[in-house]
Amino acid sequence: MRAVVQRVSKARVLIDGEVTGSIGPGLVVLLAVGEEDDAEHARYLAEKIAHLRIFHDDTGKMNRSVLELGGEVLVVSQFTLYGDCRKGRRPNFTRAAGPEKGYLLYELVIEYLRNYGLNVATGRFGAKMLLEIHNHGPVTILLDSEKVF
Repeated sequence: MRAVVQRVSKARVLIDGEVTGSIGPGLVVLLAVGEEDDAEHARYLAEKIAHLRIFHDDTGKMNRSVLELGGEVLVVSQFTLYGDCRKGRRPNFTRAAGPEKGYLLYELVIEYLRNYGLNVATGRFGAKMLLEIHNHGPVTILLDSEKVF
């Protein structure tokens, strides 16, 4: 699994002009599921996201997690994170999971995040979405479960 995690002051996702998810301070997670991923990858990634210390403490150091902040999380599916651009000019997405597996593991990450007590908003899997992201910092982190398993 791959995730681009952005620290935000606020964010929302719109589908056909309708807001389907919005958050205040917290994290936006752009999430991609790979063909080799399973429930353990989903559990690992959710744990990493929930405990990632990228919010400032009282001394100004990035030392607090979204859990400690009491922040929210917006999770949006984005299979294009598996785009391989090493050859040619058009990305190859063969390492991305198919829609059925992708959806199941995307939902599992959301469930695991909610189990931590986080307020989790979402986009809609497979939909064309417009994201409004107010990246705070800016702070953007790339997570990849493949580097662990």
